[in-house]
Amino acid sequence: MPYKNNGGPWGGGGGDDKKGSGDRGPWGGNRPGAPPVPDIDRIVRKGQEQLRVLMGGRGGGVGRPGGPSGEIGRAGWALIGLAIVGGWLFMSLYTVKPEERSVEFIFGEYHATRDPGLNFAPWPVITYEKAAVTRENTVNIGRDDDRRSNRAPEGLMLTGDENIVDIDFQVVWNIVDLPRFLFNLREPDLTIKSVSESAMREVIGRSELKPILNRDRASVSQEVGALIQSTLDSYNAGVRIVRLNFDKADPPSEVIDAFRDVQAAAQDRDRTEKEAETYANQKLAGARGESAQLLQEAEAYRAQVVNEAEGEASRFKAIYTEYSRAKDVTRKRLYLETMERVLAGVNKVVVDQNAGNGAAGGVVPYLPLPELRRAEVN
Repeated sequence: MPYKNNGGPWGGGGGDDKKGSGDRGPWGGNRPGAPPVPDIDRIVRKGQEQLRVLMGGRGGGVGRPGGPSGEIGRAGWALIGLAIVGGWLFMSLYTVKPEERSVEFIFGEYHATRDPGLNFAPWPVITYEKAAVTRENTVNIGRDDDRRSNRAPEGLMLTGDENIVDIDFQVVWNIVDLPRFLFNLREPDLTIKSVSESAMREVIGRSELKPILNRDRASVSQEVGALIQSTLDSYNAGVRIVRLNFDKADPPSEVIDAFRDVQAAAQDRDRTEKEAETYANQKLAGARGESAQLLQEAEAYRAQVVNEAEGEASRFKAIYTEYSRAKDVTRKRLYLETMERVLAGVNKVVVDQNAGNGAAGGVVPYLPLPELRRAEVN
């Protein structure tokens, strides 16, 4: 054996102390009744000896058989070379995840952009930097965090009609050009936040308050998103604005109660106006219908009277023509037709007065008093 193991935890034992003592204290003194503690110098010396043996040398140290102290064999040099190569490969090989892209630099200058997978960048000549390009990042502006601080909220903006509106919105963005993003943006979140706030203030500054609060949020979001994107493109930022979430647009908290009262009054006014218009339309439609009906009835009556008059005139002309031709016959005929019409609905009894002069003695007149009384009662 090139070296001797004396059974201690570091290759030595308490019984091999040159001074013959295995129970010294931690400061070199003896501690009665304590287990033997290995000497620090012996631990270091034994460790160096074992390292030399592992690296191809021979044990024994200075003054001992087994070779000169510090000699390293071929196996040791090979082990050192393998360790250096392994460390270099560890520093040169890297993995890019599917949602990431990497940019390689040669002495700090842009070299190439790498796709997901295992990539090789010989260190220290080539270095790299990775970033997630498909992940959506968010920037919040005008949120409640500003209201908890002592400074004025950044969501307070002045409209075109000189009103103040409190706006909360969120900008969602991702990376589309990693080299531009790394080289041109030093603080991406701060830059995008500043550009977004400036774009929102520009759009709100030329808009009125009421449309912003009611119906124009979608158009404002589109306009602000396009303005942010154009500004970042002018910076060559390599950033794409995915969407802009317009979370809230309200008056300032100090006047929001009064503003809500005004809005409620305006809604009541609109509702009352609509009810009045509905009632007016109903009455107007009814009046128009009645007038149209009266006009139609009057037109029908006029046509009826005119037709009857024309018919009577035509009939009179025809009778007059016949009368001028035969006056006696026509006169008698008119008399008979008139009597026929007059006596058509009358109960009548025809008595011949000359019949009483005959042999039969004639007809005795009879007055039906009981029937007349019953008729009077009824």
